[in-house]
Amino acid sequence: MDERKVLTSYVLRIRESLIRAGVRHVVVSPGSRSTPLAYAFADSDSVGVHLQTDERSAAFYGLGMAKASGEPIAVLCTSGTAASNYMPAITEAKYARVPLIVLTADRPHELREVGAPQAIDQPGMFGRMVKHSADFPVPEKRPDLLEYIGRHVQRAVSIATDAPAGPVHLNIPFREPLLIDFGTEDPGLSFRSVRRGMMTPEPGMVRWFTETASAAKRGLIIAGELPADLDKDAFWKFALSLGWPVLADPLSGLRSGVSDEVEALCIDQYDAILKNERFKQEMAPDTVIRFGPQPVSKPLAQFLNGHRPHTYIVVDESPAFRDPYHLATDHFQCAPEMLMGIRAGNDPSDYAMLWSEANRIATEETRRAVSAGTDEGAMAGTLFADMPDGSDLFASSSMPIRDADTFFMNTVRDIGIFANRGVNGIDGVVSTAFGVQASRKRPAYLLIGDLAMLHDMNGLISSRFDETDLTILIMNNDGGGIFSYLPQAGEGRYFENLFGTPTGLKFRSLAEMYGCQYDAVESADGLREALHQPKQTHVRIIEAFSDRQVNLGEHRKLWQAVGERLDAEWNR
Repeated sequence: MDERKVLTSYVLRIRESLIRAGVRHVVVSPGSRSTPLAYAFADSDSVGVHLQTDERSAAFYGLGMAKASGEPIAVLCTSGTAASNYMPAITEAKYARVPLIVLTADRPHELREVGAPQAIDQPGMFGRMVKHSADFPVPEKRPDLLEYIGRHVQRAVSIATDAPAGPVHLNIPFREPLLIDFGTEDPGLSFRSVRRGMMTPEPGMVRWFTETASAAKRGLIIAGELPADLDKDAFWKFALSLGWPVLADPLSGLRSGVSDEVEALCIDQYDAILKNERFKQEMAPDTVIRFGPQPVSKPLAQFLNGHRPHTYIVVDESPAFRDPYHLATDHFQCAPEMLMGIRAGNDPSDYAMLWSEANRIATEETRRAVSAGTDEGAMAGTLFADMPDGSDLFASSSMPIRDADTFFMNTVRDIGIFANRGVNGIDGVVSTAFGVQASRKRPAYLLIGDLAMLHDMNGLISSRFDETDLTILIMNNDGGGIFSYLPQAGEGRYFENLFGTPTGLKFRSLAEMYGCQYDAVESADGLREALHQPKQTHVRIIEAFSDRQVNLGEHRKLWQAVGERLDAEWNR
């Protein structure tokens, strides 16, 4: 067998093993050393190939696809600093529990650490940010080597998708020449599959939970980010049987598809409500059950940390359950859906009704703020209200996700909401949004600030290779708007230079460069008019200009209005 046939068999074994393990898409960045694998993926009808020339953006694109689908997504790059550019997305994937299969091509072992070009120390380069790392042997004419590769690839994908899901790294060295034979198949794939069962709660656990829930006088369900394919009907049947209010983070998916039957229990305004001191003091829960990670809201975290409920159950499929404030008293290690069949048979309590009434009051004030406001919150609320049924929202970190928390209100529409909340960074947001859209195949909307947009303008390159449907709303307040809400803002000296960081940049030329439809707006009415214009290009950019101080003032005005209404209600 000549070298070309050996190389062909080697990369086909990798490709077919990935496909058999459930990998259906790979994001490829062009490069010489990764040629054999890139050709192998392109020569298959069983795997979709997505191109992104910038490795940093490519990894976030793959992250978005995996986040939206829940399936393992592969990313492939050449050797050297190309692989280094994967690190930010890998870090997000680790902490967001996203199954990313990182394939880095490499120089052969004899060219490492001897001054060869594009050769860096790649084995183990991602350290503890990946769940598993392997440095493959170079292709050789050895059947046992192919058997090792086939099993190890499937093992790596299984590790990536096992709870808690996360990234894995396969470093794959190639010697030149780098060409393979097209149109061939791997006839020797003997390892068939990895099969896993579901972790289910044992009877004693179910009995204890049912008794605890029945005894609770002030029970709360807190829903953080949940899988996009969660059975929401089953969740709401479970919640209705408890009769407890559900504080639903926007990333839980529970704020959309809300029926009349569950609307009273679906609390979406808790962030504003919990800024009211009296409400916080009067509404201490005795029992909490939390699904998913801690929600975005800081007032919610302060509320829970201030009262420290007697029983705080965290449901998490991983033994490394997430408990940033050390509140958990009990951990249920199982997938959320495994508890959905439990029925407590409780009636809605007075406690639940108080939450529902507070939510109604806050919703009225929030709607009033959206209809009358001129700030970013009003424009965000306008976008959310205007999104069509069957669409998706990606919210950047910093203010966009917080405005989603405040202004995305319960709706009967089917709208998915996504964000990078593993480490809450503003890098790679544009690319991740493109990846979500590529996976979901629905109209998508990205809400992003000007600084986050500047961090990932290269993400727009994706639109040159893949057909997409994305509307990008850039909130341009000329700097870092979220810092105006933090204690740093009270120190006028150096604040603007170190935190405000105004650039004076606008994005019209960027839209022209990529052939995007472009509109500039300065009000909620202007945004509404722009959204109602027909979409003429795959990517539409709407740049909304705002003032950071006006935004801060309008947000505080809303919180004050909600607080005054709640105080008046308590005093009746």
